[in-house]
Amino acid sequence: MKILVTNDDGIQSEGLWTLVRELQKIAQITVVAPDGERSAIGTAVTLFQPLHVELVKSPLTGVTSYAIDGSPSDCVILALGNLIKDSVDMVVSGINLNLNLGEDVYISGTVGAAMQGYFRGLPALAISAPPPGNQPVLSAAARVAAELVKKMGANSPAKIFLNVNVPDLPLKEISGARITRLARSSHINTVEEENQGQQKQYRLVRERLTEAGDNGTDIQAIEQGNISITPLYTSLLDKPPKHLLNKLCADLTHELEKG
Repeated sequence: MKILVTNDDGIQSEGLWTLVRELQKIAQITVVAPDGERSAIGTAVTLFQPLHVELVKSPLTGVTSYAIDGSPSDCVILALGNLIKDSVDMVVSGINLNLNLGEDVYISGTVGAAMQGYFRGLPALAISAPPPGNQPVLSAAARVAAELVKKMGANSPAKIFLNVNVPDLPLKEISGARITRLARSSHINTVEEENQGQQKQYRLVRERLTEAGDNGTDIQAIEQGNISITPLYTSLLDKPPKHLLNKLCADLTHELEKG
């Protein structure tokens, strides 16, 4: 299996390389990621200026890695359209160093990057973990991603796109895995006004809601110590069948414990 791995936290992110280290055990990996932080940029694509590519020395043997001075979506488009000459079987984006729940998915660069693979007919997965990115939680998220990648590959879904979040727990303390839907709201968005000399300036502030999520939502799953697996799709015709989702979720935590 050949996998393109990307993210929105940049080529040097600990979350990225924790993920690659785990995926390398089961697949051939190429990394194409932004050269720096590109969070909360959504599906932005660079159209009015050229992009530049730098071959980056990988910390892992056998992994080719590139840094792009563009958005996460740019990375996937450029990778699939030019940089990777062979076919790619799947796009995996992450590990994002913050959860992507509810309406987060509409501005997340992590999700936006995976979506570019989905648009091109590839299975795609976006994986996120809570800040500040402590290693046991990142390792748990990487294991979850790798197990789901194996299940997706074995079931060979023509087109499936999963947004996956893991709770702030070591692997052995995770309660289970749940197929979820997006919560309707995950943040309160406010504006703060500041004065800088004679000129006013404004800051957009996002505060995460603390109340319990509704039944079946990604927020509720995380609050209850579960892995949240949310299928995303752009058309009802592309909605993955329930039996396939159940197969991907079935025995996930058991397989993680065995590994």
